[in-house]
Amino acid sequence: MTIRIAQISDTHLSPEKPFFRENFDKIAESLRDSRPDLVLNTGDLALDGADHEADLVEARAAHDSLGLEWHALPGNHDVGDHLDVARRQPVNAARLERYRSVFGPDCWSLDVPGWRLLGLNALTLGLDLAGAADQEMLVRDAVADLGGRSLAIFLHKPLMDETYEEDLASNRFTTKGPRQKLLAALGSVTPALIACGHVHQYRDTLVAGTRHIWAPATSFMISDPWQPGYGVKAVGYVEHAFEADGSFSHRLVGVRGLVHHDLASYPEAYGDVRAWGPGNA
Repeated sequence: MTIRIAQISDTHLSPEKPFFRENFDKIAESLRDSRPDLVLNTGDLALDGADHEADLVEARAAHDSLGLEWHALPGNHDVGDHLDVARRQPVNAARLERYRSVFGPDCWSLDVPGWRLLGLNALTLGLDLAGAADQEMLVRDAVADLGGRSLAIFLHKPLMDETYEEDLASNRFTTKGPRQKLLAALGSVTPALIACGHVHQYRDTLVAGTRHIWAPATSFMISDPWQPGYGVKAVGYVEHAFEADGSFSHRLVGVRGLVHHDLASYPEAYGDVRAWGPGNA
């Protein structure tokens, strides 16, 4: 039995700044045609949900309109950024509660044949915030009775760039302290897959026995030289196929008619990325 999961990410929806809604609607139409078993958004559902509840509500309504089963996880533009790297809008209790009031739990576990899917809030990993301790317990419980299942973890930010030992002070990646706490909670279990979004690029790498797959954004890319190239700069989504024997495959999906928006052309969204300097977006 094959379970197909469409991983979309970084939809950046807003009723007042609907720059990227048309791309979402085109992908939604494609998903209704292909009818995956589950749609999973790995964060940045809203353009500025950290400060504007209306953006979260818009994103919730857009996902409800899919007519498909879906789950979501928060991104930094939904609940604020991790305290290790926050330039502005740090994650806090009020922002977390606002997200949960619209979308429900910010971490969860879901079993499908042969697999356990673990959805985590990347922005509270290792922090002393409401729900963070519960999330760590969720991880420990998930691996304690994993049995013969394979484990897939979904979260917003990549767990690292190249190695688990790296110590990069970058808001693109999970920082070393929270990463090491997550790995400690996993114990001897090696996830088969860790899937994320956030960087607005597609990438597929193998690190320490785990496939790390980055989904591109549905909304926009960030052109050179404002953002380094880690993988493929594109818009679209990733379809995962999970098999009952614990194996899996995936493919990058492009949808006809998607516009490859460049964030540098939309200063109304987050400011002028060109003013941040090369490599800083």
